Amino acid sequence: MSETSPPIQPPGTFTRVEGDPWTAAQRRAGLLGLALCVMLGLWTLRVFLPAIGWAIILAISLWPWRERAITLWPGGADFFWPALFTLTVMLFFVLPLVMVTMAIANDGRFLLQWAIEVRAHGLPMPEFVPHLPAGAALAAWWQTHLATPEAFGNLHLPGAAGGSPLNQGEHLIGLVLHRVLIGIFLLVILFFLLRDGARVAASLRVGCHRAFGTAGVNVATQALHAVRGTVNGLVVVGFGEGVLLGLVYELAGAPHAALLGLLTGLLSVIPLGSVLAAGIAAALLAAAGHMLAAGIVAVIAAVVIFIADHFVRPVMIGDATRLPFLLVLLGILGGIEAWGLIGLVVGPALVAVLMLLWREWVGSQQGPLNPTAF
Repeated sequence: MSETSPPIQPPGTFTRVEGDPWTAAQRRAGLLGLALCVMLGLWTLRVFLPAIGWAIILAISLWPWRERAITLWPGGADFFWPALFTLTVMLFFVLPLVMVTMAIANDGRFLLQWAIEVRAHGLPMPEFVPHLPAGAALAAWWQTHLATPEAFGNLHLPGAAGGSPLNQGEHLIGLVLHRVLIGIFLLVILFFLLRDGARVAASLRVGCHRAFGTAGVNVATQALHAVRGTVNGLVVVGFGEGVLLGLVYELAGAPHAALLGLLTGLLSVIPLGSVLAAGIAAALLAAAGHMLAAGIVAVIAAVVIFIADHFVRPVMIGDATRLPFLLVLLGILGGIEAWGLIGLVVGPALVAVLMLLWREWVGSQQGPLNPTAF
């Protein structure tokens, strides 16, 4: 008769009833070993860390909707609802990104062709340059640095010397397959987080309470709210603005509508940033002589941006995670610089957590860090 392992109990079931069994030296050695294991684990999973990070961010953002769905049909908690939400993310997040990337690659071919021609023949000097103030000096500089092919000798382009097109094509295919694999793992991890997220959250809550006490749990909860508010208010609304206005640009006949839609979505996370992107689209249409289309784009963009910024975004972000313009800008730019694309969420979320802690510390908001009365 084979022995069966006992079932795993919920987190926090077992507690120590006796004194601390570790000596000070054993505790230091244990912490050192734990840190080493964590570093080795992160090093092992480093390739999949972006997928894990995005899956966690998406799971945090979708969790309230998942809870509402389970109240409608509790029987779908183990497979149906997690699978449905994962499929929704794939259809409305992953696939649109792939389509935009393909459109950008298609629209960007003319830039590569132009750069290749400039490398081969130089960049001709416009006729108005000599007539500008200090035109003689500008014309001389242009002839020396831009007008000849030798000026672009250090320009590195695909297909240039330093590798055959076949090798570069194989490298590009490898990068594409790698991104596809990361996307697949993102969806798989998201499914399991949506299915088992309650147990994961309970384990993290117990571990955080044992390490940092009630104050640590409250801070971690606020961090989750900050991430959810950042994703819902910045990323989701910006993504919606980019897709909707991108379709408007396409229907209006604006050149490179996919690029303009992506630019609108990215800049929409900055206050009034989407106005700049929509203005560029309208200006391009006006420059091409399509004044009516430019006016229609401007009006529709103004309505969409006004509704998103004044009605949708404040409701989705909430009062606790609202940040001043400068902090939003610094969080976005600093986050992208430090963390890459995922910094678009991580940066503002970290700044929001710091602001929440500061508001508690100065006593302008209730929380575990409120000072005593004075």
